[in-house]
Amino acid sequence: MAATSGPCGFLVVDKPAGITSHGCVAAVRRAYGLRRVGHGGTLDPAVTGVLPMAIGPATRLLPYLGGAKAYLGVVQLGLRSSSDDLDGTVLDRQPLPHLGRGELEEALKPFRGPILQVPPQVSAVHVDGERAYARARRGETVALEPRPVTIEQLQLIGWDPASGQLELAVRCSAGTYIRSLARDLGDSLGCGGALARLRRTEALGFDLSEAIPLDRLAAPPAPPLLDPLQALGHLAQYRLNPAELLDWRCGRRLQGDPPPVEASPSGRDPAGPVAVVAPDGRLAGIAQPSPEGGLRPRLVFDAAG
Repeated sequence: MAATSGPCGFLVVDKPAGITSHGCVAAVRRAYGLRRVGHGGTLDPAVTGVLPMAIGPATRLLPYLGGAKAYLGVVQLGLRSSSDDLDGTVLDRQPLPHLGRGELEEALKPFRGPILQVPPQVSAVHVDGERAYARARRGETVALEPRPVTIEQLQLIGWDPASGQLELAVRCSAGTYIRSLARDLGDSLGCGGALARLRRTEALGFDLSEAIPLDRLAAPPAPPLLDPLQALGHLAQYRLNPAELLDWRCGRRLQGDPPPVEASPSGRDPAGPVAVVAPDGRLAGIAQPSPEGGLRPRLVFDAAG
């Protein structure tokens, strides 16, 4: 069950470089005068762009948001670093190969679609109960297992042969490391590579068009929040009729045959979570289709009793 007193919704911050994601959370807490704030998808301090913030009871919705993310990144060829970006220690430098766009396009092909990717040494991956970055800071090198990820889009935006930098547009599944992509692309070209700059353009269903600069939070009033339903557009929806509303607020399973859902994009899991909408159009919670029929509540806003 979940109450919805006070602010409830989402805010999209355009995170600047030089601040942690937790630092952005602190700024949002100050602006809205509450502590119940969570973020979706940590960004490294040097990375800029879309950082979705869930405020109030909307923090309970974070597990139900879409996981795909999109980035604009610049890769520096000709070197390898300890962190797979330019913030780390340079381990090796190699002459830049003579490359045209055609050769780069060929080099990018193996990285599209489902692939196995080894996370960077400086990452939040757990190794024997400890974060990999903690071991890296002690000078340790750990063997990290490759992980399945999906790179849905990988587009060459620009190539500067003089500097050895190429710009990429990437759309990928959650858990994908663009630093690892830079490293692996450089290795495939035989010269090494590291991430020079990165900007996230989409995350959890939000994009830069909805983002506000972080410094906008310094002066009141706090920006209006985005409707939680906007973040759940990838889910099927079921609209309660007035007679069902009390049962729903009491946490009872909606009876009868599995209720129809509103138009769903192809490929949506028919057994997946459903956004339940109150008769007045507000989000009432999240349900799961029940094997016995109907919908079983998983998260109820404005719960009764």
